Amino acid sequence: MTQFLQVLLFGVTLGGVYALMASGLTLVFGVMRIVNIAHAVFIILAAYIAFFAFTIYKIDPILSIFITMPVMFFVGMAVYWLFFARIKGAARAGELTVLLTFALALIVEGVLGYFFSNIYRSANPSYATEALYFGPFFLSAAQFYATILSIGLIVILWAYLKYSRTGYAIRATMQNISAAQVVGVNVERMSMVAFGIGMALAGASGSMMSFLFTFYPGKHWEWIAILLALIVLGGMGSLGGALAGAFILAISSNLVGYYYGPTWSPITFFLALFIVLLVRPQGLFGKKMEA
Repeated sequence: MTQFLQVLLFGVTLGGVYALMASGLTLVFGVMRIVNIAHAVFIILAAYIAFFAFTIYKIDPILSIFITMPVMFFVGMAVYWLFFARIKGAARAGELTVLLTFALALIVEGVLGYFFSNIYRSANPSYATEALYFGPFFLSAAQFYATILSIGLIVILWAYLKYSRTGYAIRATMQNISAAQVVGVNVERMSMVAFGIGMALAGASGSMMSFLFTFYPGKHWEWIAILLALIVLGGMGSLGGALAGAFILAISSNLVGYYYGPTWSPITFFLALFIVLLVRPQGLFGKKMEA
């Protein structure tokens, strides 16, 4: 029983980090209906920023969020203005955004591969090898700190969307674009801001990734598959759904890895994606799509 609870605890802490990674992706989809295939490669980009900030300037990877989040916010604004604003309202905008983000992922991966090669990298702060003990249980200190920070950032995002004027406008755009325009919301501007916030969350996720996982440019294909499974399970466009999906699948994959071996752990995400799309395409908390 103790071992089972230990595995469960690992899954819960990992789920918090997964939730942060998925939150930016689901926010962008909720506002603009953009399935951002390039989201994971921008997380990798932020991980490189945090990694070199640590190795060159000795900036703690957790503190590097004060670098990666603003940088990725403005990168997101620029990416939206350069690419997505031009095709907004097009007859087949949904299909175009998928192809566009796929191409963008390939381009960013190629640029990162050219400058940094496909060598595995990971930051190694002092707490990366430390453990925290809670009675008979223990946790990686790095994973614990990353989880607490991730949940904190998600709570801040929730409060911002719920109580700020910009948050009201973003939520109105998520619920009904036409109605939001009628009441005076600048949908184009809110879309750009929301895309920037989504990328800022990718920046924070990259800072966490830099010391929790090894990474290289091509690793983003594995991550985007995991993140899509999380938000499809929870319901695309639902922040609460992304949180629930992250915890459910993180715990499930940990249990599968413990009982059947780590080789089977990643299959949990893909199997969940297949079953949800087959049985309940809108996910746990998503709205049913209407013709």
